Amino acid sequence: MKKVLKITGISLLIIFALLIAIPYAFQGKINDLVKRLINDNLNARVEFSDLSLSFIKGFPRAHVTISDLVITNIDPFKDETFASTKDISFTMSIKELFKKNGDPMVVNAITVNEALLTLKTDVFGDNNYDITKKGDSASSGENSFTLDIKDYKINNSALNYIDEASNTAIHLTEFNHQGRGIFSAETSELETTTETNVSLSIDSINYLNNNRITLQALIGLDLSNSTYTFKDNKGFINQLPIEFKGYVKQLEKGQDIDITFENPESDFKNFLAVIPKDYSKNIDAVETTGDFKVKGLVKGLSSEETIPQFDITITSNNASFKYPDLPKRVSNITINTSIKNTTGRADDTYVDINTLDFTIDSDVFKSSATLKNISKNMLVNAHINGILNLANLTKVYPITLDYPLKGILKSNVNTAFDMDAIETNAYDRIKNSGTISINDLEFTTKSFPSPILISSAHMNLNSGTVTLNPFKAKTGDSDLFVTGTIKNLTGFLLSNGKLQGNFKANSKLFKVSDFMTVDEPLKDQETKTSSDALKIPDFLDCTINANAETVVYDNLNLKDVKGTLLIKNQKASLINLTSNIFDGALAIAGEVTTNEETPNFNLNLNANNFDIAKSFNGMALLQNLAPIAKLLQGKLNTNINLKGNLDDDFSPILNSVSGNALAELLSTKISADESKLISNLEGALNFVDFDKLNLNDLKTKFEFADGRVAVKPFQLKYQDINIEISGTHGFDKTIDYRAVFNVPAKYLGSEINRLIGKIDAAEVNSISIPVAANITGSFTNPSVNTDLSSGVKTLTQQLIEIEKQKLLNQGKDKVQSLIGHVIGGNQTKTDSLKKEQDQTINKVLQDIVGSRSTPDSTTSSTTNTVKNVLGGLFQKKNKPKDTVN
Repeated sequence: MKKVLKITGISLLIIFALLIAIPYAFQGKINDLVKRLINDNLNARVEFSDLSLSFIKGFPRAHVTISDLVITNIDPFKDETFASTKDISFTMSIKELFKKNGDPMVVNAITVNEALLTLKTDVFGDNNYDITKKGDSASSGENSFTLDIKDYKINNSALNYIDEASNTAIHLTEFNHQGRGIFSAETSELETTTETNVSLSIDSINYLNNNRITLQALIGLDLSNSTYTFKDNKGFINQLPIEFKGYVKQLEKGQDIDITFENPESDFKNFLAVIPKDYSKNIDAVETTGDFKVKGLVKGLSSEETIPQFDITITSNNASFKYPDLPKRVSNITINTSIKNTTGRADDTYVDINTLDFTIDSDVFKSSATLKNISKNMLVNAHINGILNLANLTKVYPITLDYPLKGILKSNVNTAFDMDAIETNAYDRIKNSGTISINDLEFTTKSFPSPILISSAHMNLNSGTVTLNPFKAKTGDSDLFVTGTIKNLTGFLLSNGKLQGNFKANSKLFKVSDFMTVDEPLKDQETKTSSDALKIPDFLDCTINANAETVVYDNLNLKDVKGTLLIKNQKASLINLTSNIFDGALAIAGEVTTNEETPNFNLNLNANNFDIAKSFNGMALLQNLAPIAKLLQGKLNTNINLKGNLDDDFSPILNSVSGNALAELLSTKISADESKLISNLEGALNFVDFDKLNLNDLKTKFEFADGRVAVKPFQLKYQDINIEISGTHGFDKTIDYRAVFNVPAKYLGSEINRLIGKIDAAEVNSISIPVAANITGSFTNPSVNTDLSSGVKTLTQQLIEIEKQKLLNQGKDKVQSLIGHVIGGNQTKTDSLKKEQDQTINKVLQDIVGSRSTPDSTTSSTTNTVKNVLGGLFQKKNKPKDTVN
């Protein structure tokens, strides 16, 4: 027994080793076969990462697996992926591996995992799936591979069908399909099971949106006649069961189709079953009355030129439903709809919603519509007449709204249009008539930060125009009373078009922040911060002539605002906007743009008779342009041209602001009790009383960019002292200014005045010296340094020059009195005496100057005296301001 077990074990081990080792001997053959099949049959680029053969996985059959297969198109769909799979596996008899090259190889089973197939037809009619070779090139391989499939599966795959010419798209996701049968016999049966989610859109209209479809079908195969008959079949559209029968026959030019279908039950609950389960929820416990029937016929030739004719009807009479957890019932439901094509031309397909009526409480809603030319430029003709309490929607149906909805909608509207007219704003092809009224409507939208309350709105529809007469609404703290006209309302509602209009708006209170949309933060925090950004709504394209008692922007309260606002492409243009603010008048022109990553503005502000203290305390921009102005009391005229970026709260980003301004002060004085800057200046310049500084009619110009303000030189006057000021400061409060005081000699003290008094000349009355004050640091911590060098030098030179001229004049008088009798009136001796006169004058001047001091000692003495006096002027004051002089 031990010997038998030993032999048996060794034999099994050898067999197992052979099952592992032998595939390597045939793997090259399989690899060559696959490549030959590809090259002989496909006009496409095919790649795969691995091909493996195993006798273990499918024992006692061979199992071939191709991994990461990718098929890429060539022209005219160059480099587009036609198909890709995670893996494809084939199961076949081991003896198939021993066949000679050229002998047909029979495959018994195929499994495809995670495939993605894209079928595409471009606008020129080219198909990306037309990749098989034609003619003799493929003949050499047509007998090298045959199918005797008994089992096949497609797992967790997807299919996309895109027809650019008809703007049709079909998407199948989570596609799982399997079948069992024998394909080699001339007649046989194939048992299949299919599950998938289907989305269908035609001309941008979604007819199916991820609807779940399941199908269990027994298909009769007549391979000799290429006919496939549906024998016992049942499918589900969402939860609606559909039974169908008929056949599809493959012809040379297409398929001959003859299929009929209907729902086996007539309970109205089947209507709710058509709706995706995510929306209809659990319908098992729903109470229903009435019937619901779907019945259809599809018959005819499906080819490149034609589609099968079809007639599908959906009917329901006197039905109702009520969800057990909801308080209200929908009753008197009548549906009569048909979808038809009687010619076989796709363009002739139409939908006729003859009746779609229902009642909630006592509110009756009636509607009808026809949709034609569905595959191209769809034509719509609809009539809506009824009352709808929007708050009842969530009380009769288990829908979850992002925001609560309230209000009464009344409509009696006829509309006719084509979709191309909606998209191109061809108003002459949009025919609307009737009225719509809304009362006590309350809704929330991402386009506005606060709920919108429309107390009343009455609209008259006429062709492509809607007349508002009137529209009363409130959002946040803002109120609106609007009249005007709206264009493209249908396009705005149906195809995400622009809301165009011309309005006259009145408001008692209008807050700009109430009408700013908020962008959702991006998930990628590396490219966008998490903070929300205000945006002008992109759907607005309108002109608003506004009149508001109060407009609130940031922390500003503007009164009696009038002007025109143009909004388009996320840009608001202000035209002749006037307002009263800060006890003065304001005029604004310019624009604010939010269609770029960073919002920006470009404005011209003209202020007239502003209260300086109020305006500079209320506007951060003015505080940074001229922070010293907060110390002033009086009136201001200014014109400011500026541009820059806005932050997420629509406030200017100061470092980005650039422009220029011209300012004029009226009836202004300094209020400097708490100013460290003024106190430092007073400490350094004890001859100036800043309370008496004359700022009336002061004009100055300044420019700003890169976070700094450059003030051009301007003049002001303190009593009879002329002052020139210039310099720069930053939005970070740093300062760098220079003030030059031209100080008359009378302010220079008794010692200088005694020095001047010794000079008996009229010129001394015009003597003044420049005293420079350099102001640096910051407004909160300023530093004042005085420059005496230029003042000392100027005064010294002036005094010496006056004294010199006086001495020269005195010497000249003495010389002339001494020699006057010599030259007398004798004109003939003038030339000969000229030289003698000059020599005499020089001698007398030397005697006079010598009797006083040498020039060097005079200059040194005068300079020392001036330095001592000027130095005393810039010490801290020990006297009251009124005794400085």
